[in-house]
Amino acid sequence: MRRWVAGHDVYDVATAAVFIALTAIALLTLRSYAISNDEPVQHRYGELILDYYRSGLLDRAVFAFKDLYLYGGLFDILAVSLGKVIPIDAYELRHVLCLLFGLGGIAAVAATARQVGTPRAALFAVITLATCGAWYGAMFNHTKDIPLAAAMAGATLMLIRCARQFPTPRRRDVVAFGLMTGVALGIRVFGLLIPVYVGFALVLYGPRPWRPISREHIRFAVRSAAALLPALVIAYLIMIAAWPWAAQAPLNPVRALFAFSDYHYTIRTLLDGKIYDMASVPRYYVPLYFVIRVPLATLCGAALAVMLAFRPRGDASEPHLSGADVGLIALTALFPIACEVIAHGPADTGLRHFLYVLAPLSVLAGLGLDATLATLTRRQWQLGAAAAAVMAGLYVWYGSILVRLHPYEYVYYNSVVGGAAGAARRYDMDYWVNSMPEMVAELEDYLHRTEPIDAGRPPRVYTVAVCGERLSFDKSVTLPQLRWIEMENWEKADFFIAPTQMFCDRILGGKVVGTVERMGVPLAYVKDRRALTRPAVAAATH
Repeated sequence: MRRWVAGHDVYDVATAAVFIALTAIALLTLRSYAISNDEPVQHRYGELILDYYRSGLLDRAVFAFKDLYLYGGLFDILAVSLGKVIPIDAYELRHVLCLLFGLGGIAAVAATARQVGTPRAALFAVITLATCGAWYGAMFNHTKDIPLAAAMAGATLMLIRCARQFPTPRRRDVVAFGLMTGVALGIRVFGLLIPVYVGFALVLYGPRPWRPISREHIRFAVRSAAALLPALVIAYLIMIAAWPWAAQAPLNPVRALFAFSDYHYTIRTLLDGKIYDMASVPRYYVPLYFVIRVPLATLCGAALAVMLAFRPRGDASEPHLSGADVGLIALTALFPIACEVIAHGPADTGLRHFLYVLAPLSVLAGLGLDATLATLTRRQWQLGAAAAAVMAGLYVWYGSILVRLHPYEYVYYNSVVGGAAGAARRYDMDYWVNSMPEMVAELEDYLHRTEPIDAGRPPRVYTVAVCGERLSFDKSVTLPQLRWIEMENWEKADFFIAPTQMFCDRILGGKVVGTVERMGVPLAYVKDRRALTRPAVAAATH
């Protein structure tokens, strides 16, 4: 029997409590995350977009800045603009904004699961996404991928609401759908998938049977599509405002999509211990990363949702999921992966470009686990209680792993490859060098122990070779005697700090004096090279 708390469903209350706790934990740990490799150029891109508008469209430097013109700059515009009125560090502000998008994506997942299923399904969906390391660990500094994923989750929610009312959806839902779609397109061109999802919705929610196609089908599709036209106009206006290059020619967004599919950057990735260029990964690269990086309960729950939605109903009283709703959500999860496999496009660092798939997977998992629990409970309450205990245990287990990995939650791997320990040196790990602050802290602690400050003489100045971005290093260093050295002079460096990602730690030799590790897995090393570069100093300090 359903219980109520102060007039609210107990599961709604639980969902709100989980969300509030999650928000508090995330805000309290926000500063644990480093500046990612992409952020400096993204921030500069936002500045150039604003310069373009302030100059009356005359300053065209934005179109010559690396390949950033192929991306929407909505997040970067927002970050730069807010940075002028909020007096905090620009990159800390970026992380706050990225976190808010990430939390918004979780809220959209909860709303979708509740719309399609039950309040308990929403609770399961929230916990599913929150305990997914690939999402939680990315919420703070993946400032392209998480905002896109959140916007697409919001667009999917509003599309379902509109589709359920076809051919005459409510105006406010149409406007909200346009806003979410525009935000997605204003961040990355992958937002173009949303109009494709509209096409799926026109079929799934249309008159049945689908064959043969009749005038009724055509009339339904035309009226429904026409009702969504205001949303597409809103989305287009947001897109061209946030993405100047898209405004230069109507087909530029499509050109950008094809440009991404033909990328041949010298970016490398790992797959089962073998190094690949991003343009030459096998077709199974992205599906395999989903299999090994997403918690198994999420994958099983998603599969259960699809099975339960399309199974024959033996009893009208059995829990039932809408085939149209589940079908559309499943398509938003599977279609991008299928396109990647069929087109054999380039892929970069595991799931990074496909984080937006995690949201619909979590919705499906919430629906599937809830429906399974309901079915078991209906047959025998002891079975339902046992299943609920197993689910709770799994969620606690996943959460405990993220706690032990913190702040490197995004290196989570499931038991298919033996967790993070089994994935180390075989698959992509700390690719954003989140370990930078901890590596620098290890180095500075080492110097404090071996070379305590002497008031009678200035400290020695040492050079540090860093396998990572300079800005992240400079923001982490507190000792003035540590100086960045350019890559061409690395052989002369006194110290070397590097993540184990792509075997970067093996580029230079030296004595290991610090290790960043989680759950027994080394993620980064600090090396003292003074025995090679300054033998006399090294001998004097040991």
